[in-house]
Amino acid sequence: MKYQFPADFWWGSAASGPQTEGVIPGDGKGENVWDHWFKEAPELFFDQVGPAKVSQFYTRYPEYIQQMKATGHNSYRHSIQWSRLIPDGVGEVNQTAVDYYNKLIDEMLANGIEPFMNLYHFDMPWPLQEQGGWENYDVVTAFARYAEVCFELFGDRVKKWFTMNEPIVPVEAGYLGEFHYPQVVDMKRAALVGYHEALASAKAIAAYRKLGLSGEIGIILNLTPSYPRDAKNPADVKASQIADAFFNRSFLDPAILGTFPEELVTILKDLDMLPKTLNEADLAIIQDNTIDLLGINYYQPRRVKAKETPKGPQPFPTDYFDFYEWPERKMNPYRGWEIYEKGIYDSLINIKENYGNIRCFISENGMGVEGEGRFLEEGQIQDGYRIEFVKDHLKYVHQALSEGCNVLGYHMWTCMDNWSWLNAYKNRYGFISIDLANDGAATIKKSGEWFKQVATNNGFDD
Repeated sequence: MKYQFPADFWWGSAASGPQTEGVIPGDGKGENVWDHWFKEAPELFFDQVGPAKVSQFYTRYPEYIQQMKATGHNSYRHSIQWSRLIPDGVGEVNQTAVDYYNKLIDEMLANGIEPFMNLYHFDMPWPLQEQGGWENYDVVTAFARYAEVCFELFGDRVKKWFTMNEPIVPVEAGYLGEFHYPQVVDMKRAALVGYHEALASAKAIAAYRKLGLSGEIGIILNLTPSYPRDAKNPADVKASQIADAFFNRSFLDPAILGTFPEELVTILKDLDMLPKTLNEADLAIIQDNTIDLLGINYYQPRRVKAKETPKGPQPFPTDYFDFYEWPERKMNPYRGWEIYEKGIYDSLINIKENYGNIRCFISENGMGVEGEGRFLEEGQIQDGYRIEFVKDHLKYVHQALSEGCNVLGYHMWTCMDNWSWLNAYKNRYGFISIDLANDGAATIKKSGEWFKQVATNNGFDD
C-alpha cells in the first residue's frame, strides 16, 4: 500500500536549547535550574553527564543543519533558552545570544528549513527559580516580557512560534514527582504551577498578537490518551476521564477553548487547592488568547482503572484512579514504554471531534534505545526498529488525515542524539548519532537515510 502525504507536509524533528547547546565559557549565558542542579547534585545524573556536555549545537549548528538537510528536513523545532537570551530572566538582553539565534535562524532559512521556535522547555532561569519559579506570579510577567523580546528580535523571520513544550511536565515531574527540580511532592503547589504556566502562555500569545506579526503561535502538548481498563464499566471510564483532565485537558482546554476542565476545577475546589492568584481578569486573558496551532507530542498511552488501592497520606491525582497494565501491550524493550501506534490516531481524532479540528501537527514522536552502540555496523547505527516505529505511527497519521484531521506535519524526537535531563545520554532518540567519546562526531543513522526518502517522496510504500 502507498501512504501519500500532502505536498506541503512538514517533515522534520524537534530538539531543545538546553539539551543541545551546552555551556560555553564567556558567552554570557545565565544559569538555569539544570545548570544549578547538576552543580549541586551531579550524582543524580546518569554517568554524571550534565548540561554543559551536550551535542555542541551552539558551535556546530551549520554542520547539523547540513545533516538535517541530508535527512529530509523542511522544518525543525528548536527552543530559545531564556537564560541564554536574558541571563537573569529579567533585565538585560545578552547580545551574544541574539547574534547566535539570528545566525541559526538565517542558516536554517538559507537551507530551506523552516524554523519552528519554542520559548520554554523546562529551563527556568535560576535567579527566577530562587524566587519560586512558576509558583511566583511575577515569573508569569517576566515570561511574557521574555516572549515579547523574542518576537521583536526574531519575529520578522520566524513564522511558527510556540510558548511552551509540555507544560504538564514541570507540574508532574517537579511538583508531583521527583524527576525535575525542585523535587516537590505537593498537589496544591502543583496546581499553582500549572495555572501560572497556562496564564504565562496566554500572556505571551497576547504579546505576540499585539505586535501584529505575520505568523502563528501555539503550544506543544504531550497528549497521552487515557484508556479505561473496561470501556463498558462506568467506574473505569470515569477514572480515565479524570486522569485525562489532570494530565491532558489541564492544558489542552485552556490552550484551545480558553477554559479549564470542570472536573479538575471541582476537585481542586473541594480540596481547597484553587490557586490564590486566580482572578477574573487573568481568566479573561486565558479566554481571549487561545492558540493558532497545536503541537502534539505522542509517545505512549496511559491505561487506567477505577481506584482499588488505598489513598496516600496526602491528596494526589491517583486518589481518583489506578494505573492498569494492558495484558496485550507491546513494549519497547530498550526503554520500558508501551508502543501503541493507534494512540497517535486517537489523539488526532480527539482534536478533530472535540477541539474544532484546529490546525495541528505531530511535534514529537520517538523511540529511546539504551546502549544503541550495539547496533553499529560499518560505521552506522542500523536502527531498523526505529524505522518500523516511525512507519507504523505514520500509517495512523495518514489514516487520521484521510478522515479529515487537520494534521500538517510530523516531527521526530529528535534530530541528533541529545542530553535528556537526569537520563543524560542513557537513551538515544536521534536520526543522527552523537559520539561523545569522539568530540561529538555526528553520523546519520539508517533511520535518517530512510526518513530522507519519505520526505522526498512525501510518503512511503509498505
